[in-house]
Amino acid sequence: MPIATPDVYAEMISRAKAGAFAYPAINVSSSQTLNAALRGFAEAESDGIIQVSTGGAEYLSGPTVKDRVRGAIAFAAFAHEAAKSYDVQIALHTDHAPVDAVEHWVKPLLAASTERVKAGGDPLFGSHMWDGSAVPLDENLKLAEELLALSAEAKTLLEIEVGVVGGEEDGVAHEINEKLYTTVEDGLATAAALGTGDKGTYLTALTFGNVHGVYKPGNVKLRPEILRDIQQTVGEKYGKEKPFNLVFHGGSGSTAEEVAAAVDYGVVKMNIDTDTQYAFTRPVAEHMFKNYDGVLKIDGEVGNKKMYDPRTWGKAAEAGMAERVVNATQWLRSAGQRMK
Repeated sequence: MPIATPDVYAEMISRAKAGAFAYPAINVSSSQTLNAALRGFAEAESDGIIQVSTGGAEYLSGPTVKDRVRGAIAFAAFAHEAAKSYDVQIALHTDHAPVDAVEHWVKPLLAASTERVKAGGDPLFGSHMWDGSAVPLDENLKLAEELLALSAEAKTLLEIEVGVVGGEEDGVAHEINEKLYTTVEDGLATAAALGTGDKGTYLTALTFGNVHGVYKPGNVKLRPEILRDIQQTVGEKYGKEKPFNLVFHGGSGSTAEEVAAAVDYGVVKMNIDTDTQYAFTRPVAEHMFKNYDGVLKIDGEVGNKKMYDPRTWGKAAEAGMAERVVNATQWLRSAGQRMK
């Protein structure tokens, strides 16, 4: 199937919330990791979301070029073609964008999508994220209102973050403290500014102790009940059940029970990056250690081309990452839920 159209993406979100499941949102930074994510979703018979961060987009443009707009456009073009080989729906998304990245990354991409839509086509990406966690809430929501209107013109969805995700990702870093927990008042302010669907569909990353990076279970103090309380209070005010389409950031180290609770409370998208990076790299490390005398030209020998051919270890890397994607769909209950 081709990349999900705006109507299909909207239906994906509605189906997830109604069916109490969520889509893994897999960060990628190359054609290989993109192919691994596509393979994983297809093997799990799950629709899904594939996304690129600012750093990932810069890398895709060429490590010495570092043009995040060009890298993102190149990624989208490749994904639109590659996805046709798989019988699942895939939405494309751009991940964390602080203020400078909104102006110099998200807005140019929205403009490119708007031009495509005006010409009768579909947008490059299905959604973009504005990460306003580093600015006051009123400033966060003011820019979110502007981006929500621009997103409507481009036929894309907007993702926002209300609260703070701890740890570090692509240069965006926050301390691990009480600011990691979004309040009910924050939720009410968000609904007052952006509506509950009447001004356009958006995704909301409400934080409940989330932390980016590598953590063992038990080291991250998640409180999924925060999501329940915000959904209930805002829902009662606006007469809607689970008014927010929630996003789960910083999920490494989470238990199955914590993930299940978050999905029950309205999470429809869960970002996965750290775990899939390791799943991709681990088979490469094993290959290199087991075949070092073939990979390296030791003592003047010529090595073994079959061992250092990037396709050899690349296939193993893609298989490892695809398996982790399948596992994510099982935890999030999207396995077997693909749209027919």
